[in-house]
Amino acid sequence: MTVIDVVEGDITRLRVDAVVNAAKPSLLGGGGVDGAIHRAGGHEILAACELLRATTLPEGLTVGAAVATTAGRLPSRTVIHTVGPRYSQDEDRSAQLRAAYTRSLAVADAVGARTVAFPLISGGAYGWPRADAVRQAVAAITAAKTDVEVVTLVAYDGETTALMRRALG
Repeated sequence: MTVIDVVEGDITRLRVDAVVNAAKPSLLGGGGVDGAIHRAGGHEILAACELLRATTLPEGLTVGAAVATTAGRLPSRTVIHTVGPRYSQDEDRSAQLRAAYTRSLAVADAVGARTVAFPLISGGAYGWPRADAVRQAVAAITAAKTDVEVVTLVAYDGETTALMRRALG
């Protein structure tokens, strides 16, 4: 059974096997968590993403998909990049959001990661209401069949930390 814990802080400083990046489809960095991971991890992460774009992912990463790269200078071993959906009031994209978590866990299994840190996918610039984004994350992680032993949900502020802790009971 996977243990889920919550921390508030900087995901780029965690010593875990894999850090999940809420990536842009281009995989080439951006703002928020994506930019922070690329900056802290250094050029090695960007170079690995550029290689993916030049070979297996010429169109970029689709929503809900996940792929692993080096972690560069991060204290983790691997970065798992996933793309969350943009929130829509007109279309239920919850399954895509949950897929970003479950496919990231499947990639974690494939690379042998037993400890994984997740940001709140789609809960920032992609506009997903934070309380629902947290519910979707917890539902996806608890339902996933995975060998990951510990999932750390990383909150960027006190309000998100409280939402995560409430969702976990």
